[in-house]
Amino acid sequence: MNLLPFLLAAGCVLTPALLAAEVPPAVRTRVDAELPRLVELYRHLHANPEISFQEVKTAARIADELKQAGFDVTTKVGGHGVVGVLRNGPGPTVLVRTDLDGLPVLEETGLPYASKARTKDDKGNDVPAMHACAHDIHMGSFIGTARVLATLRAQWSGTLVFIGQPAEERVGGAKAMLAEGLYTRFPRPDFCLALHAASDLPAGTVGHTEGYALANADTVDILVRGVSGHGAWPHLTKDPIVLSAQIVLALQAIVSRETSPTDPAVVTVGSIHGGTKHNIIPEEVRLQLTLRSYSDEVREASIAALRRIVRGQAQAAGIPEKLLPVVEVSEEGAKSTYNDPALTKRMMGAIGRWLGPGNVVAKPAVMGAEDFGLYGRVEPRIPICIFWLGTITRESVTESIKTGKTLPSLHSSKFAPVPEPTLRTGVTAMSAAVLELIGKK
Repeated sequence: MNLLPFLLAAGCVLTPALLAAEVPPAVRTRVDAELPRLVELYRHLHANPEISFQEVKTAARIADELKQAGFDVTTKVGGHGVVGVLRNGPGPTVLVRTDLDGLPVLEETGLPYASKARTKDDKGNDVPAMHACAHDIHMGSFIGTARVLATLRAQWSGTLVFIGQPAEERVGGAKAMLAEGLYTRFPRPDFCLALHAASDLPAGTVGHTEGYALANADTVDILVRGVSGHGAWPHLTKDPIVLSAQIVLALQAIVSRETSPTDPAVVTVGSIHGGTKHNIIPEEVRLQLTLRSYSDEVREASIAALRRIVRGQAQAAGIPEKLLPVVEVSEEGAKSTYNDPALTKRMMGAIGRWLGPGNVVAKPAVMGAEDFGLYGRVEPRIPICIFWLGTITRESVTESIKTGKTLPSLHSSKFAPVPEPTLRTGVTAMSAAVLELIGKK
């Protein structure tokens, strides 16, 4: 859903990106003092991205920044994960997360600090690297918040756990950090917070979603097998291309006929490959799918229905048992992110007082995926909230509304956040959220 028309109607796009007068003077002063260093840090991180599971230098830099801020730091938690702990008397424990990894994308922003990095992926392919999802903005806001809170200890009481998470883009980092004792080796949080850059919100604004905010995402590979032969004698074959076409169409009924209309779900076949020549019926066809949902019940039902439909279509086509399709659901699937409504309301109230109510907007849930939700999926459950941080100029937003010109999205090679106002707002908003939870009243 495009938020821009709603922002314009609300007056957000045309309002100057100035922080509200209710920002405590001590916080405003610290943010102003830290901003030049944060912009420098952002540009360094932007120019030197590392893709998932390779965040060696990035993790080292984040660990060093946390140490300089006064945190007790542990590295190599769940791979290249970083955990910084700052204790400051009795009170709640608040976890703040940033992600560390970039994407295998060739940057085309034209920025003077654009990434020129290249690396090898886990298959040995030479690939470019870019922070096309703005994890560099996340890290800059994260370190800025750590510095601000560390210098204002007289204003809060409790424990901060600041974590740098690897492999968010491969949805493996949160799982790995939890498996290596994030909640047993370090203080168990009472609340977990994070922010994520938004490519459709102007800098100076924050977006929020109560309840389900991000989706379950499952990657499915289907190998459809048949009996090959000459295209002129199809009756002597078992055609996996025809069968694949029937499977693709049949799978659409999972959403339209097997899922409640009030429960969001997506079944998308993103890739289909098979065959080598016009007149040859091949032995196999490969399908690649993504499944999206919010509730665990819909996720499990969709996967079960997919397996049943694929098998049933193959049996109806006369495929022998030994050649029935092979369905593989990747273990790299993401679980949905559920923002605790009470925590979200509380955080947005605090952020709204600091930024001004016109700069805090409700944002619809999306079918994108994150692994931040795992930090709350423990027993007993931990309230979590991830909010959206505007990153683009208001002029760009206004032009897009007037002309219909599409803005570069997250993961685009041309996505380029505006550093200074974005980092200022990110640090201010996250500081407001944390101080709302552990600040001295």
